[in-house]
Amino acid sequence: MKCPVCRNLMIVVEHDKVEVDHCTNCQGVWFDAGELELFLETKKLEDPHLYPAYFTTAPEAKTSEKRRKCPICGKKMRKVAIGEKPKVLIDACPKGDGLWFDGGEVDRLISQLSDKPAPAPDSHGQVTSFIRKVFKSPK
Repeated sequence: MKCPVCRNLMIVVEHDKVEVDHCTNCQGVWFDAGELELFLETKKLEDPHLYPAYFTTAPEAKTSEKRRKCPICGKKMRKVAIGEKPKVLIDACPKGDGLWFDGGEVDRLISQLSDKPAPAPDSHGQVTSFIRKVFKSPK
Protein backbone atom coordinates (compact mmCIF):
# COMPACT_ATOMS: atom_id res chain seq x y z
CA MET A 1 0.00 0.00 0.00
CA LYS A 2 1.27 3.49 -0.82
CA CYS A 3 1.51 6.25 1.76
CA PRO A 4 -1.08 8.99 1.14
CA VAL A 5 1.50 11.65 2.08
CA CYS A 6 4.82 10.76 0.43
CA ARG A 7 3.63 7.92 -1.87
CA ASN A 8 6.30 5.50 -0.57
CA LEU A 9 5.38 1.88 0.04
CA MET A 10 4.38 1.22 3.63
CA ILE A 11 5.28 -1.78 5.78
CA VAL A 12 2.82 -3.88 7.76
CA VAL A 13 3.39 -3.95 11.50
CA GLU A 14 1.54 -6.56 13.58
CA HIS A 15 1.11 -6.65 17.33
CA ASP A 16 -1.40 -8.73 19.27
CA LYS A 17 -3.41 -9.60 16.12
CA VAL A 18 -3.69 -5.95 15.07
CA GLU A 19 -2.05 -4.98 11.79
CA VAL A 20 -1.35 -1.42 10.76
CA ASP A 21 0.44 0.00 7.74
CA HIS A 22 3.39 2.21 8.65
CA CYS A 23 5.36 4.59 6.42
CA THR A 24 9.01 4.44 7.41
CA ASN A 25 9.67 7.68 5.51
CA CYS A 26 7.12 10.13 7.01
CA GLN A 27 6.22 7.94 10.05
CA GLY A 28 2.49 7.99 9.21
CA VAL A 29 0.18 5.13 10.18
CA TRP A 30 -2.88 3.69 8.38
CA PHE A 31 -5.54 1.75 10.33
CA ASP A 32 -8.04 -0.17 8.21
CA ALA A 33 -11.55 0.11 9.64
CA GLY A 34 -11.45 -3.49 10.85
CA GLU A 35 -8.02 -3.06 12.40
CA LEU A 36 -9.12 -0.17 14.57
CA GLU A 37 -12.23 -2.05 15.69
CA LEU A 38 -10.11 -5.11 16.55
CA PHE A 39 -7.72 -2.93 18.54
CA LEU A 40 -10.61 -1.43 20.49
CA GLU A 41 -12.21 -4.84 21.14
CA THR A 42 -9.05 -6.62 22.28
CA LYS A 43 -8.11 -3.79 24.63
CA LYS A 44 -11.64 -3.07 25.85
CA LEU A 45 -11.41 0.56 24.80
CA GLU A 46 -15.08 1.36 24.32
CA ASP A 47 -15.15 4.94 23.05
CA PRO A 48 -17.74 5.80 20.37
CA HIS A 49 -15.52 8.66 19.18
CA LEU A 50 -12.89 6.15 18.07
CA TYR A 51 -15.12 3.94 15.89
CA PRO A 52 -14.96 4.35 12.09
CA ALA A 53 -18.68 5.23 11.85
CA TYR A 54 -17.98 8.34 13.94
CA PHE A 55 -15.34 9.57 11.50
CA THR A 56 -17.65 9.44 8.49
CA THR A 57 -20.31 11.57 10.25
CA ALA A 58 -18.26 13.84 12.55
CA PRO A 59 -18.02 17.49 11.56
CA GLU A 60 -15.05 18.18 9.34
CA ALA A 61 -12.29 20.16 11.04
CA LYS A 62 -11.37 23.55 9.64
CA THR A 63 -7.74 23.49 8.61
CA SER A 64 -5.42 24.65 5.88
CA GLU A 65 -3.83 21.19 5.80
CA LYS A 66 -4.12 19.56 2.37
CA ARG A 67 -6.73 16.81 1.99
CA ARG A 68 -5.18 13.45 1.22
CA LYS A 69 -6.47 10.56 -0.85
CA CYS A 70 -7.46 7.30 0.80
CA PRO A 71 -4.88 4.61 -0.04
CA ILE A 72 -7.73 2.08 -0.46
CA CYS A 73 -10.45 3.81 -2.53
CA GLY A 74 -8.63 6.94 -3.76
CA LYS A 75 -11.31 9.37 -2.52
CA LYS A 76 -10.26 12.54 -0.70
CA MET A 77 -10.34 11.95 3.04
CA ARG A 78 -12.06 14.10 5.64
CA LYS A 79 -10.11 15.98 8.32
CA VAL A 80 -11.48 15.11 11.76
CA ALA A 81 -10.26 16.43 15.12
CA ILE A 82 -10.30 13.83 17.91
CA GLY A 83 -9.14 13.57 21.47
CA GLU A 84 -8.83 16.30 24.03
CA LYS A 85 -6.89 19.52 23.97
CA PRO A 86 -4.76 19.62 22.04
CA LYS A 87 -6.96 17.85 19.50
CA VAL A 88 -5.37 15.38 17.08
CA LEU A 89 -6.20 16.08 13.43
CA ILE A 90 -6.54 12.82 11.48
CA ASP A 91 -7.65 11.89 7.98
CA ALA A 92 -10.70 9.65 7.65
CA CYS A 93 -11.87 7.87 4.51
CA PRO A 94 -15.40 9.08 3.65
CA LYS A 95 -16.37 5.48 2.78
CA GLY A 96 -15.09 4.17 6.12
CA ASP A 97 -12.08 2.30 4.68
CA GLY A 98 -9.81 3.52 7.45
CA LEU A 99 -7.93 6.29 9.22
CA TRP A 100 -4.62 8.01 8.52
CA PHE A 101 -2.47 9.36 11.34
CA ASP A 102 0.44 11.61 10.35
CA GLY A 103 3.77 10.99 12.07
CA GLY A 104 3.44 11.58 15.81
CA GLU A 105 -0.39 11.68 15.86
CA VAL A 106 -0.76 8.11 17.16
CA ASP A 107 1.66 8.93 19.96
CA ARG A 108 -0.26 12.10 20.89
CA LEU A 109 -3.59 10.23 20.94
CA ILE A 110 -2.12 7.36 22.97
CA SER A 111 -0.69 9.92 25.42
CA GLN A 112 -4.19 11.29 25.93
CA LEU A 113 -5.74 7.83 26.28
CA SER A 114 -3.06 6.67 28.71
CA ASP A 115 -4.07 9.47 31.10
CA LYS A 116 -7.37 7.64 31.56
CA PRO A 117 -7.57 4.52 33.75
CA ALA A 118 -6.98 1.27 31.88
CA PRO A 119 -9.96 -1.14 31.85
CA ALA A 120 -7.87 -4.28 32.28
CA PRO A 121 -4.64 -4.60 34.26
CA ASP A 122 -1.59 -3.96 32.07
CA SER A 123 -3.22 -4.63 28.67
CA HIS A 124 -3.52 -0.94 27.82
CA GLY A 125 0.01 -0.29 29.07
CA GLN A 126 1.51 -2.98 26.84
CA VAL A 127 -0.15 -1.60 23.73
CA THR A 128 0.68 1.97 24.66
CA SER A 129 4.33 1.05 25.15
CA PHE A 130 4.49 -0.84 21.84
CA ILE A 131 2.80 1.91 19.83
CA ARG A 132 4.97 4.60 21.39
CA LYS A 133 8.13 2.68 20.46
CA VAL A 134 7.07 2.02 16.87
CA PHE A 135 5.20 5.22 16.08
CA LYS A 136 7.07 7.82 18.11
CA SER A 137 6.98 11.44 17.07
CA PRO A 138 9.63 12.42 14.53
CA LYS A 139 12.35 14.65 15.97
